[in-house]
This record gives sequence, structure tokens and C-alpha cells, in this order.
Amino acid sequence: MERTTPARQAFLSSVLMSRFTIHDLAATIDARAAAGGEASYTRKLLDRGAEYCAKKLGEEAVETVIAAVENDRGHLIAETADLLYHLLVLLKSRGIKLEDVEAALAQRTSKSGLEEKASRKRDQQ
Repeated sequence: MERTTPARQAFLSSVLMSRFTIHDLAATIDARAAAGGEASYTRKLLDRGAEYCAKKLGEEAVETVIAAVENDRGHLIAETADLLYHLLVLLKSRGIKLEDVEAALAQRTSKSGLEEKASRKRDQQ
């Protein structure tokens, strides 16, 4: 029987964890939003409205920035997970699907980042 080293255990854990995707998170949010009830934090956020969801996203964004500035890898990862969750909840509150955001990102990859940014400035004028 093969002995599991700490390095192998870390690798196996990362493989198992990588199977959970942002799409899985979006599906979980959808399910919890549909389920309703007092037990769902997601449902409570959505019931408070998009403005409240936006405020929570802003709070998580600030916490993520602080974690990045503090150079605390574990804290940054945890805050980024919170940020992504709250972003998806906000999108849900406005009826925007993750696929809509992915489509916008796909359109942008046809140009360099500098070209894409310059075209957005022209479109806004």
C-alpha cells in the first residue's frame, strides 16, 4: 500500500477541491434562492433586495483588499470566496446569470486588454 506523504495529501486535496466550480456555487445559490425559508442566508440576502446585496458585496470587496494588502494568503483566499459568493448573489438579485457575464468576457478576449478598454471609453461617450 502506498504511503501518503504530506505533499501527496495536499495534491489530492487540491484535486478534490478543484472539482467545485463557480458554476457549482451559482447552482447552489439558485437552489437556495428557490427553497426560501428562514434557514437560508442566501434567501435572506435576496429578500432584502439588490441594494442590500450590493452593500454586502462592497463590504466583502473591502475585506478582500485588506487581506491582499496584509499579504495573508489564507485570509485572501477566504475573503475572495466570500466576495465571489456575494457577487453571484447580487447578480441573482438582478436576474443576471453567470453565463451572461461569461459571454461579456468572451467578447472581450477577441481584443487586447488595452484595445478593449479604449473601445469601452468610446462607447460611453
